[in-house]
Amino acid sequence: MSIRQLEYVKLGKTGPMVSQIGIGAMQASGAQAGWPYVEEEIFDAIGVSKEVGVNFIDTAEEYGQGESERVVGKALKKFGRENFIVASKVYGQHLRYDELQKACNASIERLGVREIDLYQVHWPDPWEQIPLKYTMKSLEKLYRDGKIRAIGVSNFAVRDLEEALTILSKAEIVSNQLRYNMLQREIEEEVMPFCRKNSISIIAWSPMAQGALTGKYTLGKLPGDYRATKSSIFSLPENMAQVERVNKIIKEIATYHGKTVSQVALNWLVYAGSDVIPIPGAKNGVQARENAGASGWKMEEQEVSRISKVLAETKISYFP
Repeated sequence: MSIRQLEYVKLGKTGPMVSQIGIGAMQASGAQAGWPYVEEEIFDAIGVSKEVGVNFIDTAEEYGQGESERVVGKALKKFGRENFIVASKVYGQHLRYDELQKACNASIERLGVREIDLYQVHWPDPWEQIPLKYTMKSLEKLYRDGKIRAIGVSNFAVRDLEEALTILSKAEIVSNQLRYNMLQREIEEEVMPFCRKNSISIIAWSPMAQGALTGKYTLGKLPGDYRATKSSIFSLPENMAQVERVNKIIKEIATYHGKTVSQVALNWLVYAGSDVIPIPGAKNGVQARENAGASGWKMEEQEVSRISKVLAETKISYFP
C-alpha cells in the first residue's frame, strides 16, 4: 500500500484549489425533502471535514428549498468561512437572466457569504425553453461583479458544454458535476474525454451509488426507504446480483488495507479510476471522517486490475 497525504487540486485551469474529496450537503435538506437531519450532527460533519483537511463543500438552492444552504451558512460562521471552498447551484427554474441574478443573491444571503466560490447550473433546461446564452451571460455577469469566483455546470452533456463554451468570453467553465461511480459509468464514453480535453474538472455526485457501494445492502437486505422501489440499482434483482459481486471484490481489498468498502469505492475514483473529485454526503462526523479516510493511500496495481476486471463484466439495468 502506497501512503499519500490529502491533496488539493485546481478546478479547471482558473478555479479554486479544492480537496480531492469534498462533502455533499444534500443531507441538510430537511424532512420535507425526504432528508431529515439533526443540525448539530451536520455541524459535526462539517467540523470534522475541516479537521481532516476537507475544504470543499457542495450545496444547492434546490436542496430543501434553500434549507441546506442555510445550514451550511451557519456551519461556515461556526468553523470559519476562510476554511472552505463553497459551491452551490442554481435551480433549473431560475435560468433566465434576471431570475438567475436574483437566485444567486438569495443563495449568497442564505450562505452568509460575500461571494460563492463555485456557482453551478444544476441541470440544463430539459425543454430548451430558455436559451443557454442567457444563462451563461448571466453567470458571466455574476463573475465580473465578484459575486462568484468560478463558473461550473452540472449534468451537462457534450452538446451543452460545446454551446456553453462558445458563449462565455470573460470566464471559463471550470467543472462539470456528474453522476459517476463504479457502477454508473456512462460519462466515460463521451463527456469525460471532452472534459479532460478542455480542462474541465469532473465532480462526482452519488460516488457510492446511493449507498450500493457501502457493502451494507444485498438482495436480501435492501434499504428501508424509497431506494428499495424507486432506484433501479436496488429494485431490480439482476442489479443487486451485480452489486454483490462487485462488493465482494471491494471488501477483500478493503480488509487487506484495513479500510471500508466505501473508502475503497471513493479511493478508486480519486486515484485509480479517473482522478475525479467525489463529493460523498455525510450526515455526521463519523461518516465525514470515514469519507476522508478514502484519501492518503493508494491501491496496488493488481488490486486495481481486479476491480477493472469485475467492472468490465458488470452491467446495470435501468427502468424501461
